[in-house]
This record gives sequence, C-alpha cells and structure tokens, in this order.
Amino acid sequence: MAYLHHLLSVQPLLALFLTIALGYVVGKIKIGSFVLGGIAGTLLVGVLIGQIGINIDGNIKAIFFALFIYAVGFQGGPQFFHAINRRSLNQLASSFVMCGVGLLCVILAAWGFDLDRGLAAGLAAGGLTQSAIIGTAGDAITQLGLTPAVTKIMETNIAVGYAVCYIFGSIGPIIMVSWFLPMVMKWDIRQEAIKLAQTMSGGNSELEPGQFNALYETTTRVYLIMAGSKASGKAVAAIDNDLSDAAVESIYRDDKIISLTDDTIVQTGDKVAITGKKGLIKDAIDYFGPETLAPAGMQVILENREIILTNRRLSGRQITDIHDTTPSKTRHGVFLIAVKRMGLTLPLLSKLPLKSGDELHFVGSPIDLDRVQSKIGYKISAAAVTDFIFFGIGMTIGILIGMIQFRLWGIPISIGSGGGCLLSGLFFGWLRSVHPRFSALPLGASTFLRDFGLAVFVGIVGIGAGPQALVAIQQHGISLFLLGVGVTLIPQIVTFFFSYYVLRIQNPIEALACVAGGRSANPALAALLEKTGNATPVVAFTVTYAVANVFLTLWGPVIVGLITKNAVP
Repeated sequence: MAYLHHLLSVQPLLALFLTIALGYVVGKIKIGSFVLGGIAGTLLVGVLIGQIGINIDGNIKAIFFALFIYAVGFQGGPQFFHAINRRSLNQLASSFVMCGVGLLCVILAAWGFDLDRGLAAGLAAGGLTQSAIIGTAGDAITQLGLTPAVTKIMETNIAVGYAVCYIFGSIGPIIMVSWFLPMVMKWDIRQEAIKLAQTMSGGNSELEPGQFNALYETTTRVYLIMAGSKASGKAVAAIDNDLSDAAVESIYRDDKIISLTDDTIVQTGDKVAITGKKGLIKDAIDYFGPETLAPAGMQVILENREIILTNRRLSGRQITDIHDTTPSKTRHGVFLIAVKRMGLTLPLLSKLPLKSGDELHFVGSPIDLDRVQSKIGYKISAAAVTDFIFFGIGMTIGILIGMIQFRLWGIPISIGSGGGCLLSGLFFGWLRSVHPRFSALPLGASTFLRDFGLAVFVGIVGIGAGPQALVAIQQHGISLFLLGVGVTLIPQIVTFFFSYYVLRIQNPIEALACVAGGRSANPALAALLEKTGNATPVVAFTVTYAVANVFLTLWGPVIVGLITKNAVP
C-alpha cells in the first residue's frame, strides 16, 4: 500500500487515468433499469482514491473543463438557436419553467437550511443531474477572492453535494415520466405513442416490434425487359420520372454493362437494375418484366452519405412536403433512410418537420447524392479535419467572455471561463451549421472532447475532494439527500402541470418528453422510449434538452452569486 501511495504521489496522472478507468467500470453496473453512468462513477472512485492524498495541478482541470463545455455548446448550437422560434414556443417555455423552478428550489433550500455556496451548487448539480454545474460553480468560487482553505472546502462540498444527490436525481425523472405522471393522468403510454406516430405518419398504422415500413427501406433488384413492357423503348430519364421513388442504376446488354445517361433507351432483352423503396420495387414486374438474377460482372455501386441540413428554406418543413414539392428529376435515385437530431434518431415519419442541424442519412449513387447535397447542406465526412483557427478563436473568445463581471441585485456575478466557453461554443456551432466552410469540428472530435474532458475534470474533482469528502458526507449527507429529492421532484411536478394546463402541451408523449428534456435527463428519455416502443418522444425532447443544457449549466455562477454564505475552515 505504501508503494502504491508513493507511485501515485510521484506520478499523479496514474491516479487520474486509474480513476477514469475504474469509474467507468463502476458506471456500467446495472441495478434493474438504473445505471449509474461513467461520470458519477468516476467521481465516486476519485473520492476513494483521493483518500490517500494526491495533488493534481488545477490548471489541468480548468483546461479539460473548458474543452468539455465548448464541445457541449458546439454540438448543441444549431438546435439551441433553432429552438428559439414561434413553432416550438410552448415547448421552449416549458424548458424555461423547468430551469427556473429548479433554480428557485435550490436557492430556497440553501437559504432555508443555511447551505454554503459549495453545497448549494452541489445540490443543483446532483438534484438537477447537470454535471457541468460542478465546473461552472467551481470556476465562479475561485474568482471570489477567498482564502485557499475556504475555496478548497467549498469545491469539495460541490463534489459531495453532487455525489449525494445524483443517484436519486437520475432515478427521480425515470419514475416521474415512466410511472408516476402517467398513473396520475391515467395514460397508456404505448397507446398514446401509437396515436402520435399515426398522426405524424399521415394516418398510417403504428408498427409493432420486429415489423418495418417497406416504404422507407431501399433495395436493388434486376428485371428482364420483355417485349411489350412499359419500359421498353423509353429513355432512362422518363422511366425515373414514371417511377418517382425508384431509379435505373445499371443496364446489362449484350453481355456487358453499357454506359448510362438520361437519354439511354431501354431495349427489349436488357437486364435493368432498379433501386428504390421496397413498397414500389416489389410491384415493378408490371412495369419492366420478370425479376431475374444479376448476371456475373454486373455491379451497382451505392453510397451511404450523411448530410447536415443547413438550407433554411427546408428547415421547419415536413418530409412529405419536401418530397412532394421537389421535382422527380432532382430527387430520383436518392433515398432518405434516417434522421438524427443531437445524436438521437427521430421517427422517420412523413409529417416529421426537419430542422437546421439535423443529420440526414441518404442512400444513392455518388452522382445522385452529389446533385442533392448542394441543395441540402454539407457532407459530414467533408469536415473530417478540425479547423484549429476557429477552434482557437472560439476558446479565446469564451475565456474572455468568462472574465466579464456584472451585478445582479448588487451582487457581483461572473459566468467564468466555463460559461463563456459554453456561449462561444453555441455561437460557433451555429456558425458551422449555416456556413459550412467555417469552424469545422467533426462530430467524432467534438464528442471525444466532450466525454473525455468531463471525465478528466470530474476525476480531478473527486481526487481533490477525497480527504474532506467523507467528513462532509457525515455532516450533511442525510439532509442533503432529502433536499436533493425535493430539488429533483418539485420542478418536474410544477412544470408538467404548468405545461399541460397553461401552455397546452396536452399530447401525453410530448408532455412527458418535455419533462425529461427540460432537465436534460437522458436516463428518463431512455425509460420513456422503452415504454413508448417508438421514437416519438425524441422530437419534443431535443427542443427542451437544447435549452436546458445551456441554462442549467449557467446556473452554477448564478447560485454562487445569490448564495452569500461561505464555508468555515
């Protein structure tokens, strides 16, 4: 044990990476449907390892938190700014109410139970399950000009409050959206999800698990052109126009593949490869002739391509509207197979409105995809290299914003480098979505910065808090836990009924999704998706999640500013 203590003391980075590794192992342990998660696991393991007394340079913590928070803003920028519009005004208001009531509960709890700034911020981080508050509040505390001893105690109290309140903070929203609120309202979640899916699909029936909609599945089949078939003697462009949602991809004639253009005439005896939606292709025998096996050497090269929607004229329009108003000459041979928003797969239904920043997944030939790409947005793989010029500028601006101080009711408040980098990331993420040539930060790179940055930050917080954490838990554990229960449940109950009766968000699935998204509760969304059996909650969740992720993060310095009590050494 002495050797281990010496080794970790001499090289504290070993302790850090050991904490992250063990933390994520602990975070994967599943109890029923509850999973602690890697971040909470890392904090708890860090507290345990920190008992032996390890010092890690605080600048490392600050750097990685800034990277994490910038990546969060960058990824959420397009959806955050798009959420602020009239179409989603009631959902937007619901998210504001959730964030506001959550802040109010934390402030009242801190005033009523005489909590110091660190405990109040930890209560918010754990009770509202917003890990980023640990960083933004801690950053604000360091700028108060207090003694190092007091600052250290309050930073420890943030970690303690988070650890004590986080578990119920995660479980509470799951209980609320998957059991308590549906029970109170007497809703059958599965049936309500089926009804919503039918509405979004234009009246089509909801599918059961294991079933799929063939209209949205693409396939390629080969047909033998018979004498007298409708396709014989027609040009390829005319056939594509007739088929609308299918396209000629290849023609095999006289034992070889012929060069294909829009003016190529299909002849009797040709073997024609057709790509399209299964619901149409299966009936193509009436148009071409009998289906046949592909001859040796015949190839159809298609591509899966992911395109980010940046065309403002398409934003806010439904899939079916875009399809029906786009000429078949433009859209032929290109098939939409999936839509993702903020990393979540949306239900691919005809009445789903697309939004700027959506990730659209297409299948088609490279030539056809190139034709439509310029009308939609930019290819994700085209941004495979990080634009370090704009990345450096974004981080610089964020840190400068964090240095600005202002007064709220006479109280000096600064959002700190964390809040500044969040705002900067939001702006540059939005800039990337509307001007694809600038500020490239690939999804894989930003996801790594977000996840690894937070893991490093929380690991260092846990290690640093280790020696004092157990004492703080003994002093405040029970009371903090009960306060955390209140901070977790009260905002959800208030927001749900306010949204339902005042904002008129009365579709059960949308109302529950707003509760989960309004407190950025991913575990609650997972539980709701399990109950619904489809992806209908995702649309409302993304709107409220984008707003909550920003404002809950910014509550860190606000809490530090409004709570005036400091810890006593």
